[in-house]
Amino acid sequence: MTPRPESSGPHPEQPAERRPAAAEPAKKTAARKTAAASKKATAEKTAAKKTAVKSVAAKKTAAPKTAVKKAAAKKAAVRRTAGKAAAEGPAGRTPAPRGAGRDAPVPQPAPPEMEIAVSPAVDAADRERLLSGTHHAPHSVLGAHPVPGGVVFRALRPYARAVTVVSGGLTVELHDDGDGFFSGLLPLGEVPAYRLLVTYEGTVHETEDAYRFLPTLGELDLHLIGEGRHEELWTVLGAHPMTHQGVTGTRFSVWAPNARGVRVAGTFNFWDGTGFPMRSLGSTGVWELFVPGVGEGELYKFEITRPDGSKTLRADPMARRTEVPPATSSIVTSSAYEWGDAEWLERRAEAPAHRAPFSVYEVHLPSWRPGLTYRQLAEQLPAYVKDLGFTHVELMPVAEHPFGGSWGYQVTGFYAPTARLGTPDDFRYLVDALHRAGIGVIMDWVPAHFPRDEWALAEFDGRPLYEHEDPLRAAHPDWGTLEFDFGRREVRNFLVANALYWCEEFHIDGLRVDAVASMLYLDYSREPGRWTPNEHGGRENLDAVAFLQEMNATVYRRVPGVVTIAEESTAWDGVTRATHHKGPSGFGGLGFGLKWNMGWMHDSLQYMSHDPVHRRHHHGEMTFSMVYAYSENYVLPISHDEVVHGKRSLVSKMPGDWWQQRANLRAYLGFMWAHPGKQLLFMGQEFAQGAEWSEAHGPDWWLLDPHYGAEADHRGVRDLVRDLNTVYRHTPALWRGDTEPSGFRWVTGDAAEDNVLAFLRYDSDGSPLLAVSHFAPVVREDYRIGVPDDVPAWHEVVNTDAGRYGGGDVTGPGPVKPEPQGRHGFPASIRLTLPPLATVWLRPA
Repeated sequence: MTPRPESSGPHPEQPAERRPAAAEPAKKTAARKTAAASKKATAEKTAAKKTAVKSVAAKKTAAPKTAVKKAAAKKAAVRRTAGKAAAEGPAGRTPAPRGAGRDAPVPQPAPPEMEIAVSPAVDAADRERLLSGTHHAPHSVLGAHPVPGGVVFRALRPYARAVTVVSGGLTVELHDDGDGFFSGLLPLGEVPAYRLLVTYEGTVHETEDAYRFLPTLGELDLHLIGEGRHEELWTVLGAHPMTHQGVTGTRFSVWAPNARGVRVAGTFNFWDGTGFPMRSLGSTGVWELFVPGVGEGELYKFEITRPDGSKTLRADPMARRTEVPPATSSIVTSSAYEWGDAEWLERRAEAPAHRAPFSVYEVHLPSWRPGLTYRQLAEQLPAYVKDLGFTHVELMPVAEHPFGGSWGYQVTGFYAPTARLGTPDDFRYLVDALHRAGIGVIMDWVPAHFPRDEWALAEFDGRPLYEHEDPLRAAHPDWGTLEFDFGRREVRNFLVANALYWCEEFHIDGLRVDAVASMLYLDYSREPGRWTPNEHGGRENLDAVAFLQEMNATVYRRVPGVVTIAEESTAWDGVTRATHHKGPSGFGGLGFGLKWNMGWMHDSLQYMSHDPVHRRHHHGEMTFSMVYAYSENYVLPISHDEVVHGKRSLVSKMPGDWWQQRANLRAYLGFMWAHPGKQLLFMGQEFAQGAEWSEAHGPDWWLLDPHYGAEADHRGVRDLVRDLNTVYRHTPALWRGDTEPSGFRWVTGDAAEDNVLAFLRYDSDGSPLLAVSHFAPVVREDYRIGVPDDVPAWHEVVNTDAGRYGGGDVTGPGPVKPEPQGRHGFPASIRLTLPPLATVWLRPA
């Protein structure tokens, strides 16, 4: 670094003719005095005035006394360099700086009439704010700025031994002002293109100056963010590798309106953000910094100074890639993935989900085949699901979460697929592979709440930000988490954009929205006195209603063919009604495409758990669902929630011995696939796994090992699921009229003493399918079932008692002709042999 005596002027590298007299060698000073004596009195007054101004500037920037002891030779060499650069003037002989184009501007000397009256050093107030991490506008202080007398250069580089400005042929070492600050004033007419040489112990690093760049966010982006209407929020916030003003680097930006200051820290600065303060972009609460030279793979977090002056190091809420938990850093990333699913995307919008075949295999990716990555799963999962005939997979939440035991339902990285299984592009590869196999992808999405981890969203900038400011509204009473503040427009924007992000960036075909009921009610799981009514005195969370309506309307508008599904366990009116259609309650619909039928699930499983001899007393549990079947567009879910926490697996819920348990399960699946509504089955239940699911080891695949004695029992159930899906997909009567009363008719819904249920399903052209479920462990010969008289004969297409499924093989191999004997309100009837604990499907022969 260049030494500077205490008596020097504003900068030692000024050309000799512009340095203050006090800093000049004695010989030159004497010569100047001789020349001055011959001038007029008015000139003497002007010279005295200049000396006074220079003396003030010199006093403000005087170097420490130790600087006097440094070698004078180095100072003289730097002065010659600066003087030469100034002397070359506008002739353009100075070469362009490294990295600049042929037409890059050449440093120009300041006009001779300009006065040097500005100190290059950072003043005390700015210095304190920068060191304490509370500066809102570091770019106004650091970097290069034109001032009276030239261009001032300032840098904040903690731990640096020296900082040198390189611009064309000009190489000037800045003065070390202490605490990592370096400064200098060069007699230039305009700010040149330049780079910095930063000398650390044992190394020299050449870099662009982060504080010479304009903001990377435009006025429109900031306006949309401020209004809470930026539908592509992920493109402007977070970390984005980019080329800005011809320089490659990464743009960091974060929303933290309560912060006194924000700095970015990461592997590129040894996790010390002191030298990387971000600038505040007005009233939006957004902080931004373009860091040249930083690219993909770098780890980072935001160091936030809270309103009370304390500091917190936070992961990026908009991070699109994270470290593998339990590590918590965000990772700079961009996608280079090339999709191959164009045909799928063009086809998926041909029919709405509620009028199309829709059977779902629910999967917890980390435990489906433990140890497999996204790309390894792509080699196995699509083939398995396609073989079983499911139309879709539903992935339990894949967004990043710190605790694996939450199964993904306590999210900290809303924009990042979990790193446990690979990179974001690896996840894209899996989705692409499923699409190319003809399988749609639904993802569980969790906008209701988030965990309290101190490195994540909770009190992100020192005050409630993503959560509600009212502690009673913020704390979720069941899960120890925090609820989002749906009334804040920026928070709604964060979540609405997140829904779009998964659909647009990862080609997700549907979002199953978790815990909708907990969002809709202010008193959800809260005792009296622990909640506050809405403005109308009601219990409805009006902010959550508005958010869900906005989310659904936006997703359906922007992403054709995508379906949203509500896990909503109450009788809220209009979950799947259009948002602009008001119901009896006065609310518009929530706008979902489908809703989980939790009532059907609870009632039907309750019925099946009873011993057959007692089922006649609970017959209504199997018929009540048809009372409200057309109030919403339903999915019939047998999900992970029903096979954990002591609830037992699906087959283990069934009464009786092992044969009866499997028979009950097969009969139940046949009833479920025939009932109006879409189907969802959790992994492991397709082959009658006897144990509860555990995320630690996943499904018990060994039950399908041919060397296992009971393998045929489990394989038989899986074969049934395959056949149910195959017939279902090729029978429009089972799915086209799911939401229309004309698509269903009871044959007998009151045969409680026989444990029999029979109904017809109709296609839009009137083509029927007859489903008969017999939930008693006896064979019933010549059981008469009423049928229409316009079908000449019926034949079995599915019989869950077939021998290949592990049943007793009580089947009807030939067509069954109607007899002109009326039954169950129909003009004709057929006589069937009902197998024990079985469901039979028949179609016109």
